[in-house]
Amino acid sequence: MRVAVPRETDAGEPRVAATPETVKKLKSFGAEVAIARGAGIASGIPDSEFEAVGAQIADVVTKDADIVLKVRRPAPAELAEYKKGALVVAIMDPYGNEAALKQMADAGVSAMAMELMPRITRAQSMDVLSSQANLAGYRAVIDAAEEYGRALPMMMTAAGTVPAAKVFIMGVGVAGLQAIATARRLGAIVTATDVRPATKEQVESLGAKFLAVEDEEFKNAQTAGGYAKEMSKEYQAKQAALVAEHIKKQDIVITTALIPGRPAPRLISKEMVASMRPGSVIIDLAVERGGNVEGAQANSVIQAGGVKIVGHLNVAGRLAASASALYAKNLLTFVETLIDKKEKKLAVNWDDELVKATLLTRDGAVVNPNFKPKTP
Repeated sequence: MRVAVPRETDAGEPRVAATPETVKKLKSFGAEVAIARGAGIASGIPDSEFEAVGAQIADVVTKDADIVLKVRRPAPAELAEYKKGALVVAIMDPYGNEAALKQMADAGVSAMAMELMPRITRAQSMDVLSSQANLAGYRAVIDAAEEYGRALPMMMTAAGTVPAAKVFIMGVGVAGLQAIATARRLGAIVTATDVRPATKEQVESLGAKFLAVEDEEFKNAQTAGGYAKEMSKEYQAKQAALVAEHIKKQDIVITTALIPGRPAPRLISKEMVASMRPGSVIIDLAVERGGNVEGAQANSVIQAGGVKIVGHLNVAGRLAASASALYAKNLLTFVETLIDKKEKKLAVNWDDELVKATLLTRDGAVVNPNFKPKTP
């Protein structure tokens, strides 16, 4: 059983899909592990550290691999090097990428999307969305503090008092909760909003104030999977009016609202941006899906009047060493379920709920019911 970890081909991806710790564990399952030369450099892991735990280092590692571990979906040129039947486990970004799914199916690989992992107790340690969003929420506050031209905590000095910054978090998932906690630790006055009623208690438990139109629709605004439902136009208008007034008084706003498979909801209009004080900062964590903020641009810091709109891509990757360590552990705990540790061989249970949820392609076809091509 051979496991390969190739270099990421995307220039904006510094993360790596393995660490010396996870390589050591994979070898204990009976796997030979091959790491592409230089794959971990951007995450602070030199080849020598992989070699020290028994990994093979080579320029091309995927040719004979039974399992290929990646951060991002393989590009067509990479697929040409994979053997038919190989398991390819990565963050696949399948929504709206039908052509890429077909390419993986045509290559004959069994592609598994880590971001489709069901949110059940058994799979908590495999939840890449949570592990990476947690870091993104933290980094968003650090980026905001860097762009903001003032201190975040209140400072009382002989020369006068520096008031605490007001930070507003929009969307209280994993990223939003970490952003609240980080901003609070830095001494800011924090408020937060979300359409899911269950988040109110979480926000308040972190010492922040909750802001929302708490009507009947709000009380039923969460799916069984824990995601936010799309709200009615009427509710959106009421919430937007409340938020618009609140935003005028904020120094930093961080938006985190994403619904899987859909464009990011628009939360902040250009009029709201214009109402903010000069020197204010907005961090848009949903910019990769079109953005929550009107005027946000991917991979750019835009000056809109006196307000900065920050749209970094791959925010978790801005903490590459930490992000790689958590992601590699997510992969390890999933791959462990695909291996017979007694026989030390690959033994995929295709009926396992984790496999069925994450499997995109197999035997030359797109098999996931959510992404199968529609029959004419």
